[in-house]
Amino acid sequence: MSQVTNTVRFVLDGHIVEAQGERRTTTLLDYLREQLHRTGTKEGCAEGDCGACVVMVGELNASGKGIDYVPVNSCIQLLPSLDGKSVKTVESLKGTDGQLHPIQEAMVSCHGSQCGFCTPGIVMSLVNLVQTNDKPTRADITNSLSGNLCRCTGYQPIVKAAQSACAQPAGLKLDDAADVPLLQQIARSAKPTVGLDGQLIVQPVVRTRKGNEFVSPATLAEVCDYLIKHPETTLLAGSTELGLQVNKQFVRPEHIMYLGHVRELRTTTQTPQAWRLGAMVSLEAVMATLREAYPDFAEVLRRFGSPPIRSTATLAGNIANGSPIGDSMPCLMALGATLVLRKGERTREVPLDEFYVGQKKNVMQPSEFIEAVVLPKPKAGQVFRAHKVSKRFEQDISATCIAVSYTLKDGRMSSVRVALNGLAPWPCRVPHIESALEGRSPDQVLASHIDDAIAATFKPRDGLRATWAYRSLVTRNLVLSFIQPHLEESLS
Repeated sequence: MSQVTNTVRFVLDGHIVEAQGERRTTTLLDYLREQLHRTGTKEGCAEGDCGACVVMVGELNASGKGIDYVPVNSCIQLLPSLDGKSVKTVESLKGTDGQLHPIQEAMVSCHGSQCGFCTPGIVMSLVNLVQTNDKPTRADITNSLSGNLCRCTGYQPIVKAAQSACAQPAGLKLDDAADVPLLQQIARSAKPTVGLDGQLIVQPVVRTRKGNEFVSPATLAEVCDYLIKHPETTLLAGSTELGLQVNKQFVRPEHIMYLGHVRELRTTTQTPQAWRLGAMVSLEAVMATLREAYPDFAEVLRRFGSPPIRSTATLAGNIANGSPIGDSMPCLMALGATLVLRKGERTREVPLDEFYVGQKKNVMQPSEFIEAVVLPKPKAGQVFRAHKVSKRFEQDISATCIAVSYTLKDGRMSSVRVALNGLAPWPCRVPHIESALEGRSPDQVLASHIDDAIAATFKPRDGLRATWAYRSLVTRNLVLSFIQPHLEESLS
């Protein structure tokens, strides 16, 4: 193992842990189990699907006097990204007198555990829920558990356990008062390091003898400077993509830059016309922002992944990844979203529907990155509909995701935008379908119009998730159902 020159520091149950000599790509799960012997946290899938490894990761809140937690799949979180944060594992729940947490007690009394392998992750998901919601509905409970797979219980006793524990909410919230001053102590500086000649110096969290680095800048200026000097740098946001590559493909990038401490990238601002979503705004936060204005988009994001995934994954990361079946892009394209791209001090705006130029290829130049996503707000008379089709309803790869936006005036559709994934090598708009709808009343649009538009746009291709015949049929039916509500009822 290459020797490192820096130390990863995080708070664990009233103590500062200093992780030294660890690889840049060591996962939080491996460190907890192998170095700290916190073996309650389990490895199941090593790709963020099963939830056996769920822990809570905390940061100081806006006031600096409390801690905000999110559930995290520790199997895909790289250890250096925890620098300056706090961690709670299932062992953290034990009281000073040995008493179990109320969620754990309820799991015992309601027979919510059988083989027990998945139980620690389930408990941590529920404990995270009750930190901010001690009177959850059944829907809140089931949503919080949507990332935890259990092959034994059928979930009913687990849900009953959560309801039982919350019937008497005393003791649900963790006592983390001792962690707050420690987090303040290890907080990463918000000011960049400047050399004698005034140059920015991005201090690495981990550096190897070979010069490979894991850096965690605090300002946008540091991000730009480092990317100019190292354009091959791998940007790390939620680690839902890089974590997979590390675990499954043994990828070891030379330079990794974690963006989680850059305040400018974590901010959402708005004007009367649009939201500006920073590149590090999580999908969970985006979902909350858009839920009222675009409920279909929020539902696509909810089904995108579990709370541990949504709490770390970002909209910009999904876009930059450029998967042919990326779920957020059809919605964003149909709504006319644009990207703010930055390189050094220069920025430019690119419509998302002009961003991709090939499969997993885009218009970004070396050293350029996505700074923000600009999403227009609804206009008067605008209709937006979207739906994702997948083999498993939640947390599965799309067969296709389709989004349609239009304005209905005097019974006719205008400003029509249609976008989808799964039918082409990258997510895209479909001008031929848009033309088939533009200027027509919904009842004038026939199935043959949509079929002809699909045939004129796409080259038929079968895929692992669906055949071409299925995808094209679903596309036609969804477009029709989006513009003809009475048809949607007959299709459901």
